[in-house]
Amino acid sequence: MRDSRPFRSQKPKDEFDSKLLDLARVTRVASGGKHMSFRAVMISGNRAGKVGVGVAKGKDVAQAIEKATKLSKKHLIVVPIVNGTIPHPVEAKFGPAFVLLKPQMKGRGVVAGGTVRVICVLAGIKNISSKILKRTTNKLNNAQATMAALKKLKVYATASIKTNT
Repeated sequence: MRDSRPFRSQKPKDEFDSKLLDLARVTRVASGGKHMSFRAVMISGNRAGKVGVGVAKGKDVAQAIEKATKLSKKHLIVVPIVNGTIPHPVEAKFGPAFVLLKPQMKGRGVVAGGTVRVICVLAGIKNISSKILKRTTNKLNNAQATMAALKKLKVYATASIKTNT
């Protein structure tokens, strides 16, 4: 009689989409010479209100990406979405990065650049406007600032009543 267990190669369909945000070759100098490794920054989200950022290092690219994906799924946050946008304007700072997120009316779309756009799309936010106010091009710091801003969001009873009418 055959075993009813699924094959090992068959993995269940993952509900989260992942996107590689940044891949960097980093070097650590020791007494024996230079040790190279790779740092991956991954964003995971289910496009329905959950999103996470993961950062990991590995000896090769595949190992770094795998570890970062696992960490991004471990550190998920729930983003309150009201009528396809965020409930109120919010700003956050992480290191030198300073991000401003504003709700937009229906049909406007995601008006955001680079890092903020990737996070908002994977979180499932349909209409939002954003601006990176401090001058940093570091994708990791911008991602962490965006996540800090999304963590600050709250749904107030009056806001949800006002938008539903």
